[in-house]
Amino acid sequence: MKHTILLHPLGKELVVNDMTPLIDVLHEYGVEFPCGGNGTCGKCQIRLIEGTIEVNEEHRRKLEHFHLPADRRLACMSNCTASITLQVEQYEHIILADETDFDFSPEEGVGIAVDLGTTTLVTQLIDFSTGKVLAVETMLNPQVKFGADLISRIQAGLDGHSTEMTSLIRKSIGRMIRLMLKNCQQLPGKVVLVGNTVMQRIFCGKELAPLSCYPFQVDDLGLCELTPAEMGWDFLSGAIIQFYPSIGSFVGSDILAGIAATGLHRNPQFMALIDLGTNGEIVVGNRDKIICTSTAAGPAFEGSNLSMGMRAVTGAISSVRLVDNKMLSSVIGNAEPKGICGSALIDAIAILLQLDLIGIFGEINSGEESISIYGPIRLTQKDIYEFLLAKAAIAAGLAILSKNLSIEISDIQEIYIAGGFGNYIRIENLLATGMVETSEEKIHKMGNTALIGAKMFLFGNGELASEILGKASHVNLEGFPEFQDIYVSKMVLG
Repeated sequence: MKHTILLHPLGKELVVNDMTPLIDVLHEYGVEFPCGGNGTCGKCQIRLIEGTIEVNEEHRRKLEHFHLPADRRLACMSNCTASITLQVEQYEHIILADETDFDFSPEEGVGIAVDLGTTTLVTQLIDFSTGKVLAVETMLNPQVKFGADLISRIQAGLDGHSTEMTSLIRKSIGRMIRLMLKNCQQLPGKVVLVGNTVMQRIFCGKELAPLSCYPFQVDDLGLCELTPAEMGWDFLSGAIIQFYPSIGSFVGSDILAGIAATGLHRNPQFMALIDLGTNGEIVVGNRDKIICTSTAAGPAFEGSNLSMGMRAVTGAISSVRLVDNKMLSSVIGNAEPKGICGSALIDAIAILLQLDLIGIFGEINSGEESISIYGPIRLTQKDIYEFLLAKAAIAAGLAILSKNLSIEISDIQEIYIAGGFGNYIRIENLLATGMVETSEEKIHKMGNTALIGAKMFLFGNGELASEILGKASHVNLEGFPEFQDIYVSKMVLG
């Protein structure tokens, strides 16, 4: 038996089999499943406009727990048993591509660069003779149905879903490449992929278990070469497919590519790269030595640990500014506010501190349990504490890497902020929170450095990556003797 699912306001019509789980079809249309479909976060809610979705007792308890209206359902706990019309509110995601110029030696032919992110995918078709982008495709990573963060993906792998996750991502990127090649008269000779270590291992079909327990040590982090036949990409017959090496167990080839994009590895002065995305990676170094680490910053900045947090999608407050001592907010899609995303969280904390509505330890000065940001959107005391944890992780990471190099943070001459999230933050508010302790003129937004670096890796035979890997090493923050003291000292605002 078949049923029809109409998605409003997308105007999409899906035909599915009876009892199809909605999580299997809605993840492609922006519905988020941060907890991996366990029903614990309540952020996959959908509005039932027409038809019926059967609710069992467990689902009913969850709806009551999250205080949802009678027309709402949790997609992760719903099956399609009849034709229905749904309002899917999280339908527009901001995905950052790139057209930055970079240095290269012209060659013949075309190639494909892929930024395989935890949340989003970007592919670009590159002309080797000019370095120009001929075509672009973007989409959500279909693995979001297994959870928003890396820990959820690792757990899904341990639960037996590794093969499915590998198949999903290979098929999705294959479809994206096909779309880019529709109007191209020649086939690419090379495909270069970059991503974090977990994404690399899933794509390459490697075990995730080593990343699930102490000491989180992975030995096979090197270049992964695959054939079109292995990928199911027979239309790319003869192409070289390479997933570039990771630097450490939780510092992937997206950061390797970011280092290439900044030129940090060839600069005599100390520079830093901070990616405020899912993993919160930090790099400090120069042409002589590079060290890097990852921090637990992502859950707060990406909204999954906040009571009203969400990614940068329709309905998310994306920025907050102070005008005449009043907070004014911008909402993605010019829609009703549904929650707050990472860039606005930083704005809000900085402004609340400036207005003396919260103290330096994040306490709400009124004594109330939450504070209004815009319309129904509020930050709870716990939300502010979650921000402090993330802020302290970044600040401590930067301090510890500097100490490791026997320098002060003030010795770092340039600090690059990478990633889609980092592209939308206000530098003055970032500094006001004390997350990065430097001067404003030293900080530069650089956008999607992973994609820039991936395009650079398309040229040559891996010499650039090898040069960086020869200088780079990974540092475990928790193993640093003064980590706890430094981390606690950064748990203040300003």
